[in-house]
Amino acid sequence: MLSNLEQLYQEIILDASKERYGEGLLETPDGESFQVNPTCGDQVTMQVELSEDGEHISEIAWDGHGCSISQASISIMTQMLEGKSLEEADKIFHEFRQMMDARGSEISDETADLLEDASAFQGVSKFPARIKCALLGWMALREATDNALENKENKG
Repeated sequence: MLSNLEQLYQEIILDASKERYGEGLLETPDGESFQVNPTCGDQVTMQVELSEDGEHISEIAWDGHGCSISQASISIMTQMLEGKSLEEADKIFHEFRQMMDARGSEISDETADLLEDASAFQGVSKFPARIKCALLGWMALREATDNALENKENKG
């Protein structure tokens, strides 16, 4: 039997997988990454546009397919990180990664507040085969952002 919190988390994940926030591609992205989870076939092309100063994520766009966990994680991450500074996004990425590595251990209220709806994936971290699904978009965004920074440096 699922607890009320687990049911709420399931609803958040299912709703986000249907919402697909940020889905679509940019005309001229600053950076891009294509990631595939070879275990299950989930895949995403993640694109990012940075602010003029290269310190904020102006826009995130993606296209891909996969299970509801990967699609929900990408949707929630996009909604959370768009407009954030790279420093803020990096902090959130590290907290999400740590939560995934904790294999279902409780997270602090501070971490839950920082991760917002992404904290719904805490239960997913109990299942090693699903962790890659939840992390797919996060890894793609990280690579796309690194790629964007490199492209900005080469232009400047």
